[in-house]
Amino acid sequence: MLPLLLLAGLVAWQLLLAGHSLWLCAAAARAAARADTVGRSAESAARSALPEPLERDLSVERLREGGVRVSVRVPAVLQVWSTPVRVSARASLGSSE
Repeated sequence: MLPLLLLAGLVAWQLLLAGHSLWLCAAAARAAARADTVGRSAESAARSALPEPLERDLSVERLREGGVRVSVRVPAVLQVWSTPVRVSARASLGSSE
């Protein structure tokens, strides 16, 4: 029974990490959109809003319709391997008409 509880705990922790990564990714997208709006580097702004483990696989893309998309890789609970899962968030500060 103990191995099943341990496995359930690891799965729950991994899901928590994925949600937290998405939350931080959205904050980085908002920072990147603000920086892009005033002519600054969107990637630098996104990096400054993220903790170091999430900065490694950061991807920042300017969108044609305005705004930016930020994508990060979800870290693994057991850092023996990395997860193939990425989360992304989109933000823009343009005027909506």
